[in-house]
Amino acid sequence: MEREKHYNIFSAHLKRHFGVRVHKISVDGGFSCPNRGSTRSRQGCVFCDPGGSGAVGIDRESPVSEQIERGKRVMIRKYKAERFLAYFQPFSNTYAPVERLRRLYDEALGVEGVVGLAVGTRPDCLPPEVCDLLYEYHRRTYFWLELGLQSTHDATLKRLRRGHDYEEFLRAHESARDRGLRVCVHVVLGLPGEGQREMMETADEMARLRVDGIKIHLLHVLKGTPLGDLFEKDGFKILEQEEYVGLAADFLERLHPETLIHRLTGDGPRDLLLAPLWSLKKWEVLNAIDDELERRGTHQGSGYSVRGQNCDPAIPR
Repeated sequence: MEREKHYNIFSAHLKRHFGVRVHKISVDGGFSCPNRGSTRSRQGCVFCDPGGSGAVGIDRESPVSEQIERGKRVMIRKYKAERFLAYFQPFSNTYAPVERLRRLYDEALGVEGVVGLAVGTRPDCLPPEVCDLLYEYHRRTYFWLELGLQSTHDATLKRLRRGHDYEEFLRAHESARDRGLRVCVHVVLGLPGEGQREMMETADEMARLRVDGIKIHLLHVLKGTPLGDLFEKDGFKILEQEEYVGLAADFLERLHPETLIHRLTGDGPRDLLLAPLWSLKKWEVLNAIDDELERRGTHQGSGYSVRGQNCDPAIPR
């Protein structure tokens, strides 16, 4: 029997919403991003590997529909999944003309068993015509926009070579929410130059915005990235597991209680991962976060109203 969670886990929301087990299938639509250029030839953000962050196990040479069919077989075998979300994950999946976006999104939705879409992108890849297109999909299917932020601190974003600042994120988030889109924000704990104070300030901002969903990542250092090159040459401090568990618990306590937690850790590609190697034990980390919240007697949102926030229920989405 699965243990009770101390946070608002996304998978439970999907089960309530659809009534069956639903899993994401990551697909590569052949996109790039502003930091890479149209051919993906530039290095991009300092932490992003050449295949795009999170692009593990994706056959990028196959059409989207074939990628999904292959992913379905894996999800059915491993997790007994019954329905699927097509997740356009690597790089910036709104960085193309509207006509191309529509063709690829429609191809994904045309696969049997696909009940919705998740589209990952950057704050600087959401012009009005793209936001209008995403609103169309929000109206016709179950839809999430996943928006990479990493940190609310401009100095950190500059070190990461993100190519945008926090104000640009706020404009993109507002534009999406004005259209009623569900938005999942990605943040990273353990970034160079950030300590407890900076990370908790990011948590407080996510609470202030009452984001619909959030992915909390730990910093992975991967081979073939500028960050990996720096780590191999000079080294720098990487969070230990106990530190990360404490920070993740602190972060959860400060969030709005109805924000959906899409991710609480990560497991980078084993063949590329330089550090932290403890992150490969994903379930051990997740269980440790639950244990820490239980030890404290706290849960997601338990510190939200204490900081003067209004803890009335979020608008249903």
